[in-house]
Amino acid sequence: MRVLLLTPPMIQLNTPYPATAYLTGFLRTHAAGMGVQVTQADPAIELFLRIFSRAGLDEVIASLGTRKKKEPRSPAVLHLLKNASRFRETVEPVVRFLQGRDPSLAMRIVGRDFLPEGPRFQGVAQQGDDSLAWAFGSLGTTDLAKYLASLYIDDLADAIQQGVDPHFELSRYAEKLAVSAPTFDALQAALHAPPTVVDGFLDGIAAQLIGKHRPDLVGLTAPFPGNVYGAFRIARAVKAVSPGTRLVLGGGYVNTELRQVSDPRVFDYFDFITLDDGERPLLTLIEHLQSGGTRPLFRTFVREGGRVVWKTDARLHDIPHEETGTPTYDGLPLDSYLSLFEMLNPMHRLWSDGRWNKLTVAHGCYWKKCTFCDVSLDYINRYEPASTDVLVDRIVALVKETGQTGFHFVDEAAPPAGLRALARRLIERQVAITWWANIRFEKTFTPELARLLARSGCIAMSGGLEVASNRILDLIDKGVTVEQVARVTRAFTDAGIMVHAYLMYGFPTQTEQETIDSLERVRQLFEEGCIQSAYWHRFAATAHSPVGMAPQVFGIRILPQAPVSFARNELAFEDPTGCDHDSLGEGLRTALYNYMHGLGIDADVRSWFAKKVPAPRVPARLIKKAVRAP
Repeated sequence: MRVLLLTPPMIQLNTPYPATAYLTGFLRTHAAGMGVQVTQADPAIELFLRIFSRAGLDEVIASLGTRKKKEPRSPAVLHLLKNASRFRETVEPVVRFLQGRDPSLAMRIVGRDFLPEGPRFQGVAQQGDDSLAWAFGSLGTTDLAKYLASLYIDDLADAIQQGVDPHFELSRYAEKLAVSAPTFDALQAALHAPPTVVDGFLDGIAAQLIGKHRPDLVGLTAPFPGNVYGAFRIARAVKAVSPGTRLVLGGGYVNTELRQVSDPRVFDYFDFITLDDGERPLLTLIEHLQSGGTRPLFRTFVREGGRVVWKTDARLHDIPHEETGTPTYDGLPLDSYLSLFEMLNPMHRLWSDGRWNKLTVAHGCYWKKCTFCDVSLDYINRYEPASTDVLVDRIVALVKETGQTGFHFVDEAAPPAGLRALARRLIERQVAITWWANIRFEKTFTPELARLLARSGCIAMSGGLEVASNRILDLIDKGVTVEQVARVTRAFTDAGIMVHAYLMYGFPTQTEQETIDSLERVRQLFEEGCIQSAYWHRFAATAHSPVGMAPQVFGIRILPQAPVSFARNELAFEDPTGCDHDSLGEGLRTALYNYMHGLGIDADVRSWFAKKVPAPRVPARLIKKAVRAP
């Protein structure tokens, strides 16, 4: 049996999403004696490279030319049409440069007369060349060129979205069609609408992959809403060219949103949908197909007699994290991914610049108490660490395979004890890597531990500060205080480890005063050098979180929901506090953007908002005193 595993568009461009690498490594270990051949491919990066080529741009520009002349055109579209020949001349060299294949092009890019600079460059023009000199110095030519080249790519992406395909974005594709969509209607309509140029490219990529690999089973992962349309589009194309090929869908989006799927039309595209960790369900599905359907399925939806049916065998269990095997990137075009550098912030670069091998220190979350989190689901609830030697062996194997020593540990919250043991073993075995991870800012991360992690190669940590309010942190059951977070993050900074804080606003019963106070605490954290980067998330009540499952405990009322036959996750709710959190979002984001650039840290936090907001009630030296406390 031939199995092909795919990541549909769109997703980050600098490194492969790890799901297919995990599953390919697992199946090559556990299905080796079953006559199973497993390959993987990445239609997401292939679609990008198909569009951002000379031939691809020719089709994009031709499509723009078919629009009625009286239709309004955005500045990005007008810029592309006006400079079409220059874009055709430069697009492939720019992509090669961002792939690291043509570093000498940096000198021409920073000369500022090579790229056709469009609307995305307006911020640079307003700030002037002095701002670039401040950001990059006199020797940061390559980084400056990456930044300018990334703005160029953004200009093209804007033109494609605004003139060719409104669903297209660089890191997501038709995301709005899939976010908590109670019915399949919108996706079905989009899939049967006249295809755009981008749709045509993706259909062609799918057909080529089927012709090349001739798989019996195609598995697609949909980790985010922005992958769902691409997954169904690929499935539709596969069914058209190879009706006998079976298709299975899994991934993070499926695990959180499709647990109640009942619309039979979904199974016009996919024969199977699996939930939670994919290793055991996929292995069981292969056994099921090889047996002609006599072997049982595990955590799998199928269509029988025109109805969606849930199939699982209680005698089966998940593969322990220790035994899932080493991921492999074999078959993925590692030299084709490209580094973007769209924001002058060192921490944000880690998400989009450079290629990172992805590993997990432990399955699930050792804390699993946060009330906004989907702690009832398996990917959070089932905590299983891998032994330190197994983890280091996997690291060594991936370095040997890829030639890359950068690692991102993608845990929900990497356990402090596990990271301490990992750091010591890396040092003992003289394994030199560069790594970063996501954690809870708990008191176990002492200055001594921070220095040990730095010696082992740790360069950055991200973690949830959430609302930066001790009252709300208690409601969240985060198990930390603002003062504790200040001490932990400062310990990381002092050890040379960058820190990114995830922030949240709009938690149930949070008042406007508390939101302004939270921003003031965040301002002080930047001022004291505790954090270098942060991001505000708007709180959402999800169906599988304690807030969503017991809203009355948190003082809110879940509003009536439409009948669900497809996706269910985010729940609309009514907060009696009555705070208009949406009106605060822009000011919060603007403040952070400036803080991350080292600007406006001394300004009154009220100055970032278009409307009048209350003065902060936070002591002016709160974080300073917390950092200096023993």
